Amino acid sequence: MIDLYKKQHAYLLALDSIIFGFDGESLKILLVKRGVEETTWSLMGGWLQPDESLGQAASRILLELTGLNNVYLEQLSVFGDPDRDPIARTISVAYFALVKVADYASKISETYQARWFSLYDLPTLLFDHADMVDLAIKRLRYKASQHPIGFELLPEKFTIPQLKKLYDAIYNTEFDKRNFSRKILSTNLLIKLDEKQKGFSRKGAYFYQVDTQKYQQLTHSFLNFIPNPDALP
Repeated sequence: MIDLYKKQHAYLLALDSIIFGFDGESLKILLVKRGVEETTWSLMGGWLQPDESLGQAASRILLELTGLNNVYLEQLSVFGDPDRDPIARTISVAYFALVKVADYASKISETYQARWFSLYDLPTLLFDHADMVDLAIKRLRYKASQHPIGFELLPEKFTIPQLKKLYDAIYNTEFDKRNFSRKILSTNLLIKLDEKQKGFSRKGAYFYQVDTQKYQQLTHSFLNFIPNPDALP
């Protein structure tokens, strides 16, 4: 049995994270500068250490590169094309994360030259990272249509118009205001606050908060937020 192990080739195992953020207007991805090429950017990534599980490594790398802990992080897929990395045979386990841009702003070190890019206006990405992003947005759209994970991208208090902007950004479309509001409020996940957002309209829009207890209970439930997301552009 030991001889069988010895006959096998050793490969590098990397972890790459597609980090989504929402700035109130558009859905963004956090990228870092990679190499000497001015136009080449990369997903946040690192290497698996001998004493780590995949989940532990993904959380550690995210903490090291963004300063954030306890954020939504989900394994996406494995990318193992033999030619994906021209330097050495490398298997990459991809994750996607959802972070609040405001929480992130002052955390990351300038060392990594990190920058937010609009999901729909990305620069040239390293290796097969563009394929990872394409798969991640499909997964995010599916999850956001069925589960309340979109709230992970919002500040602690938000308005219904702000929530609609987030879903517009995720699906790159424009939802009907009335239908969207009715659908979201029917989940009973939101707590209406007495405070209003000022300066955007004469009446102002009420702020809401997520009912944390209900959110934890329903995170993995199918709520059908967005019917038939595959039919959207």
